[in-house]
Amino acid sequence: MASKQKIRVLQGTVLSIEKTGEKKKDEEGNVWEKCIFSLELTGFSKRTPHEELPSELKSKKIKLVRWCCFDWHYKTGVRKTLEPEETEAVLKNKPLDSVYW
Repeated sequence: MASKQKIRVLQGTVLSIEKTGEKKKDEEGNVWEKCIFSLELTGFSKRTPHEELPSELKSKKIKLVRWCCFDWHYKTGVRKTLEPEETEAVLKNKPLDSVYW
């Protein structure tokens, strides 16, 4: 039986959402718009309860790039989860195209 590798993902609260105007249509005809979310980091996901956010990252504000289409994609005050690669980039202070500060 293979051991599960622990995947760490950070979460933050959505403060604001900026629509970029860049749009694309999917196979079903839905129009998606590229958006930049401003997040305040709150900690790691509940799946990694023993991980502690480094003090220098507490309340850090970051920008997260996502494609939005439906009304629930545009909510502020909700929790947003970073991808594992984005989490590692934030922890190493190395911005990516999808996450920066």
